[in-house]
Amino acid sequence: MSMDQVESGAFADRQVVSKQPDVIRVVSWNIARGCEFDRVTEFLLDAKADVVILQETDRNSRRTFYRNIAKEISQKLGMNYVFGIEFQELGQGSHESPAFHGQATLSPWPMSKSSVVRFRRQSKFWHPFWFMPKHPVLQRRLGGRIALRTQVSIANRNLAVYNLHLESRREDALRCAQLVELLEDANQYSSNLPVIAAGDFNFDITRPGPSSAIAEARFSNPFSGMGIQTTRPPRFGQGRAVDWILVRGILRTSSPQVHSSVTASDHYPLSLHLQLPPTAQDMATSPDNLCCPNFVVCPH
Repeated sequence: MSMDQVESGAFADRQVVSKQPDVIRVVSWNIARGCEFDRVTEFLLDAKADVVILQETDRNSRRTFYRNIAKEISQKLGMNYVFGIEFQELGQGSHESPAFHGQATLSPWPMSKSSVVRFRRQSKFWHPFWFMPKHPVLQRRLGGRIALRTQVSIANRNLAVYNLHLESRREDALRCAQLVELLEDANQYSSNLPVIAAGDFNFDITRPGPSSAIAEARFSNPFSGMGIQTTRPPRFGQGRAVDWILVRGILRTSSPQVHSSVTASDHYPLSLHLQLPPTAQDMATSPDNLCCPNFVVCPH
């Protein structure tokens, strides 16, 4: 695979497209490479999500027994998937059989227009150097942080989904710059197309700087004000709030939850429910559905 190529696969039951849900469930989770594959899959099977947004998924890495984690999870769940490469992991594969690491978005619903948004601002921390061995513990890598962008079509209603993983090294200013790049990229979509941006942000976006940028881009954070911790605490210390799900457009959210009892990764899964906007047919027969004061954003 080239670094900006998107891998895809289809394992969903074709009968799912005949359903007409008004509410869907979204799950976002940094699965720590998928090392605890069976436990990760067990939670996702129980979650019964309509959109699954995964970070840190391995493809052909030694540490995960050369599995294609995104593909195998999709097969287990009976879903379609797209996978975008964040890094080539130089200590986990070979020149003849390279190992990759990235993001995967899954859904039983059709997905299209998938592409990799590679952030312009990147850390050089992971770059290989001639004097540094390609030992797995050093995590030497080629590539850079990305957002995996795709559209999910649920019963004639489209959602734009960004699956992102911001930089874990350097200062919050770099992460904020990457966040702004993502928010700017979302400007390509009209206000009529709902947008989800979820993943591992690697910092607390409820702070004034990123919070203001998010609000100016007309996104809402359903987890704001909940005092959440989304990473497992170290032996001495507390967990951090670094994983989030943002929404924009005619969407009403409910039941935001951090699943802190799930220990298959160093991050906890997040989930919420989304009330989908009315279809064109619904709006034609019921004009009042065009605008609802309870929606997160109500364009006029």
